[in-house]
Amino acid sequence: MATESRSPARWPAYTMAVLFLGYAVGKASYAAQGRLGFPGGPVVPADEYERYAREVADVALVQWLGVPTGLLAAALVLATVTAVGRRVPRVLMLPALAGMLVAVGGGAAIMVVDGFVGIGVGWQWYHGVLGVVVAGLLAATVWSYWSYTRTPAD
Repeated sequence: MATESRSPARWPAYTMAVLFLGYAVGKASYAAQGRLGFPGGPVVPADEYERYAREVADVALVQWLGVPTGLLAAALVLATVTAVGRRVPRVLMLPALAGMLVAVGGGAAIMVVDGFVGIGVGWQWYHGVLGVVVAGLLAATVWSYWSYTRTPAD
C-alpha cells in the first residue's frame, strides 16, 4: 500500500509570488513614468492614452493601484505554503484563492485568445504562452493548498 506525502508542492506558489511581485514592480515603474500598460505588454497608442487620461482617470493613480494588488496577491499565494498562512481558516482562504483564480484566469484568457487568435488588444503569441503558464501555475498553487489542507471528510 502506497503512502501519500503530506508535503505540498511549494514551487508553483513561489513562482507565482515572483510573478506577482514583478507585476507590482512593473506597475510602479509605469506609474512613476505616468505611462499606461505594463512593461513587455502591448503598446498603448497615444490617442487611446489621451482618451483614457481625459475620460477615465488619472493614469498614474490607476497604475499605482496595481502595486498593492500585486503585493497582496504575492502574500496570498505565499500563505498557501507557509506555516503562518496555513493557520488561516480554509473557509477564508479558499474563496480568496478562487477569486484570484477567476481574476488572474480571466486576464490570462484574454492574453491567450488575443495572443493566438487576435481580438485587438495587442498581446502577441508569446504573451499567450505566458498566459497558459500563469493560469497553470495558479491552478497548481490552489490545488496544492486544497489537497494539503483537506480533511479525510473532504
